[in-house]
Amino acid sequence: MKGSCLCGGVAFEVTGPARPVVACHCTQCRKQSGHFWAASAVPMAGLTLLRSETLAWYAATDSARRGFCTGCGAFLFWQATGSDQISFAAGALDGPTGLGVAEEWYLEDAGDYYHGAPSQAEGLHGSCLCGANRFTLPGPMGQVWGCHCHQCRKTSGHYSASFDADPEAMEWQARSTRDHVGPAGGVRSFCPTCGSGLTFHGPTEFSVEAGVIDNPTGGRLVRHSFVADKGDYYDLGDGLLQDA
Repeated sequence: MKGSCLCGGVAFEVTGPARPVVACHCTQCRKQSGHFWAASAVPMAGLTLLRSETLAWYAATDSARRGFCTGCGAFLFWQATGSDQISFAAGALDGPTGLGVAEEWYLEDAGDYYHGAPSQAEGLHGSCLCGANRFTLPGPMGQVWGCHCHQCRKTSGHYSASFDADPEAMEWQARSTRDHVGPAGGVRSFCPTCGSGLTFHGPTEFSVEAGVIDNPTGGRLVRHSFVADKGDYYDLGDGLLQDA
């Protein structure tokens, strides 16, 4: 199997049997992916970096490091300190994978917009994983859309979830972002230190990654888009509306 980030600065190949996919809902994975992360794993000897010009590592704790692309912000790798195994983003893989989601971890940390009862929120507080970016927005979050397009899968490592916002109402307490312009001209802003995806700015829309919100959101995942492009390793069984 081969995979890559969106901009092509990082590419890799996996050989040998790969572990079934694990979906991780921990706060750190939600921050960095913008929703939640899904990864398979192999021994280090089973992963070959074909290109790594833009690969950077961020250690949120002493127990693990997280690999991402500094060109497009794609969240690609996770490795426990001292481990001979490495996890890689299932959403970064090209073509059929033959894999499936076997487990879900840290569901107690899942976002309230897709897991659990709806919450109330008058104001939203967001931040990247390293804290270099912090902002507030009026709440509630409202409707959240999941996007399974090729670009969102590559950058998030699974699929993205975002909500519409007014960029003029976004108040930054700290800001240090980098932009990546996608093939269709959309601008994705992310943190160059930890790789957390933050916002997307298209010709007529502005959206914020739902996973970077820290407090109760008052949001609800309502729809999946570009499902024809979704990965083969997961199914959508939540009964929500789907757009091809």
